[in-house]
Amino acid sequence: MIELYTAATPNGWKASVMLEETGLPYDVHAIDLMKGEQKSAAYLRINPNGRIPAIVDTEENGLTIFESGAILVYLAEKTGRFLATDKATRIHQLQWLMFQMGGIGPMMGQANVFYRYLPEKIPIAISRYQGEVLRLFGVLDGHLRDNEYLAGDYSIADIANWTWSRTYLWSGLEVDAFPNLQRWLTLIEKRPAVQRGVSIPSRENFDMSVGATDGAESFAEQARGMIETGRDRS
Repeated sequence: MIELYTAATPNGWKASVMLEETGLPYDVHAIDLMKGEQKSAAYLRINPNGRIPAIVDTEENGLTIFESGAILVYLAEKTGRFLATDKATRIHQLQWLMFQMGGIGPMMGQANVFYRYLPEKIPIAISRYQGEVLRLFGVLDGHLRDNEYLAGDYSIADIANWTWSRTYLWSGLEVDAFPNLQRWLTLIEKRPAVQRGVSIPSRENFDMSVGATDGAESFAEQARGMIETGRDRS
């Protein structure tokens, strides 16, 4: 059994989508980020970095894994699915996973902070991070022009990049200029396991993928409070 500690964020969805795709049995432990549960002593014993997601594999003597990319690789190797075995395809899938971990995720995260969360708008910072996200979207779009998925068959690379890229509206962006990216976003969104994965854990009246909704401002206000008090870092 996999014990999943998560919240409704792009990084959290990576783990829940992968678990749904593989069909592994798992229990969900929803972590309330706004209440600071990720900084509790009990959770820090699982993930000393105080972030989500994390998993505990009870079949492997309580092995704990944190960092969403490491979780994806672990689950792929555990099940023999969504990570190629041939050397060339495998390394290409891992490079696109790292592209998300080092580029798409951090840049969209900063775009969210400056565009969505901070009460004081700093135009040069918003432009800087939104512009970098658009550049990275252009890299994805160019690659997807001649590829159905990022590297060979559907893989953990697609899961990682999709869970973040789908939230472009939350970062104040549009993808009209990226038809291949749009095609890929729609293709993956149609997968039943993906649809289940992004509903875990549930968040009523709010979905990052559609930008502003009834619950969006409340979430943004709480996130703003976390940033101003330093609870997102400490």
